[in-house]
Amino acid sequence: MNILYIHTHDTGRIISPYGYKVDTPNIEKFCKEAVLFQNAFSVAPTCSPSRAGLLTGVYPHQNGMLGLAQRGFKINKELHIATILKNNGYLTALCGVQHEIGYYTEHEKAIGTLGYEIDLSADNSNYTAEDLIQWDIENARNLAKFLKEYDKTKPFFISYGMHATHRKFPTDIDDDQSIDFSVPPINIVNNEITREDFARYKTSLKIADMNVGLIISELKKLDIYDDTVVILTTDHGVAFPFAKCTLFDNGIGVMLAIRVPDSKYQQRSFDGLISHIDVLPTLLDVVGIDKPDYLEGKSFVQIFKGEEYQGDDFVFSEINFHTSYEPVRSVRTERYKYIKYFDNEYLKINKSNIDTSPVKDFYMENGLNELKKEEEYLFDLYYDVFEKNNLVGKDEYQDILNFMRNKLDEFMINTDDPLLSGPIEIKKEWKVNKRESIAAESKDPNDYESLGSKFGGRT
Repeated sequence: MNILYIHTHDTGRIISPYGYKVDTPNIEKFCKEAVLFQNAFSVAPTCSPSRAGLLTGVYPHQNGMLGLAQRGFKINKELHIATILKNNGYLTALCGVQHEIGYYTEHEKAIGTLGYEIDLSADNSNYTAEDLIQWDIENARNLAKFLKEYDKTKPFFISYGMHATHRKFPTDIDDDQSIDFSVPPINIVNNEITREDFARYKTSLKIADMNVGLIISELKKLDIYDDTVVILTTDHGVAFPFAKCTLFDNGIGVMLAIRVPDSKYQQRSFDGLISHIDVLPTLLDVVGIDKPDYLEGKSFVQIFKGEEYQGDDFVFSEINFHTSYEPVRSVRTERYKYIKYFDNEYLKINKSNIDTSPVKDFYMENGLNELKKEEEYLFDLYYDVFEKNNLVGKDEYQDILNFMRNKLDEFMINTDDPLLSGPIEIKKEWKVNKRESIAAESKDPNDYESLGSKFGGRT
């Protein structure tokens, strides 16, 4: 079967199938035809590491993508899904955003390096960041044109990636996105600043939804929808404070819907835990390709066969670098979440790891720099879905705390986590902000770490 991988940027679960009042009718229609995963999580709340985890089936600290690709971090290209599928007779094509090599608009860098043979992407050189959703539209049309001309001599793997809903959001707010009715996610304060910003997010999302509709419609018109596995997902949470670049559920919780033709699954929704790390082994099982021994994920192909499957017992996520060094690990069960910050020398908020936005500016003006992180967090997610009540110091939770600590230790040992050896040393090819930096992009050289800086390791 063909495989079509559709992915947005920084969307989290902010789509209508998860209960949000946003304009995503095409995404909602697809989710009704697919299996919607209610509890899917990324392996990292930052762009390149998250995508690398999904596309290689191993964790960022195993595949080399410790930070952003445009900041010098490099993926092990041989592990990439496009390489695996190309070597198994697939035609591989990229259309639009990738973030595993270079900057995410530098689509041409992925051709011939990550396993992609064909570049369907339009030129984006004349677009500002605010206008890159127009590039998404061009790319959707290019993909539709390719599908019309597709000769079916080989099955295809196509990655269609969108800039939406990444910042910068569109300058002009769509007429349907009333600022007054654009209340942001509940963990963000509701005021005129945040409502206007969220209205811009919704404008970006509406374009993404339109593109999904165009592509799915074309698959159906050309009678190849039932020959194609379609994956719809995003890399991590939305680009607001306390979401993206955190291991809270707002940072690692992702939309995920997968349609497998002739699926025997009788429901349209799956409640068990699923990690992005599980997607590659599942796809290989679906299309009948032998799975490499090194894969860390667990196939959930049983779901599509109509067999009993409970999901993962544990999902693991990590941060190493986004713009600054912030080593964090987490383990989550259905009920509990444990987060460990390894840089105990700096337990303030890493401000440069929060995308520049009016919302960030609001929080900067209202004490963001004074907030402190705890070294450890334990949350009971049945009673604390917003992860605000840290239970580490509660006597009655010590057995659970020790259990979760041990599970994280086992994971780090089994995956040869570099933090086991102490702090990660900054290499000469990496661009890393100082932990105190406010903005990611600064012209002041004092805002960047010196080579060989080493701090914040395992204790």
